Amino acid sequence: MAVECRGTRPAQGLVVSNHLSYLDIPVYAAAIPCVFVAKREVRSWPAFGFFARCAGTIFIDRQSRGSTDEAAQQIAEVLRAGVAVLLFPEGTSTDGSAVLRFHPSLLDSAIQLGAETTAAAIAYRVQGGEERELCYYADIHFAPHLLATLGRPGISAEVEFYPEREPPAERKAAALELRERVVAMRTRMVRGGGD
Repeated sequence: MAVECRGTRPAQGLVVSNHLSYLDIPVYAAAIPCVFVAKREVRSWPAFGFFARCAGTIFIDRQSRGSTDEAAQQIAEVLRAGVAVLLFPEGTSTDGSAVLRFHPSLLDSAIQLGAETTAAAIAYRVQGGEERELCYYADIHFAPHLLATLGRPGISAEVEFYPEREPPAERKAAALELRERVVAMRTRMVRGGGD
């Protein structure tokens, strides 16, 4: 899969992005050195779960407040170490038709540390198909989707990093502003005008 990156890649701080597929993880891993935050279920996925555990992924149980607090502490540790943390604040992957509301709870670590925060957007192109066919969302079954995806020729990914990286001051306002930036970048990508 070809990966095209636009904008200056962040070397540290919190990176927030829309989320389309399990493909997002290897694409971002190829773009920037980072630690990911993922839902607890990813830990048990074939292959992806193994690599996620090996890469130091921070796993979160979205139904547990205690898990969210623990993940926030782990995010803070990684940020203090000067390593970028990549977060998908929509809380789930989508079909790409819209960017969902950003949940602000995991932005606290960046706010408390005054860490720079970068909005990022991801999009896919597939020869003879649509981005939606690569998206992993709703009740799609993992194994058949993965096999179909691996059999597709001509897949490419596009990642864009927003130029402004100021530390957020307040999590709810930051979540809204970061989402607006991601929506703007996604709109350009979908229209084919990534430059």
